[in-house]
Amino acid sequence: MAASVSYDDVEVGTELPAASFPVTRATLVRYAGASGDFNPIHWNEKFAREVGLDDVIAHGMFTMAEAIRVVTDWAGDPAAVTEYGVRFTRPVVVPDDGKGALIEVSAKVAAKLGEDTRTVRVDLTATSAGQKVLGMSRAVVRLA
Repeated sequence: MAASVSYDDVEVGTELPAASFPVTRATLVRYAGASGDFNPIHWNEKFAREVGLDDVIAHGMFTMAEAIRVVTDWAGDPAAVTEYGVRFTRPVVVPDDGKGALIEVSAKVAAKLGEDTRTVRVDLTATSAGQKVLGMSRAVVRLA
């Protein structure tokens, strides 16, 4: 499946559709099973507090994966993302209150990298509870 967004139709500053991703304790348990990361900071509130966290936190790779969904949904093809990197700035705290947490993601085209490669750099902003959770979040995307 090729990317459905055309390089020629994209301008620097183009905003991608923002999205919000709910995270509950059940989400974290399912992710732990899929990823094999059973670190108790992701499911055991007592343990998380003993190591200095406010509460259970989402897996960093889970947070990163949720954020890139904004880009892959926009591009129309996950394989269009050729590079992706982030810095983890704050954890996503997931309380056991029936609501959990919300990861809110926005993104925009920050640079056109070249017509020969038909790639753009997309900068992402991911927040939870009003705090930035990913820094230097950038993806390189090959467009149609």
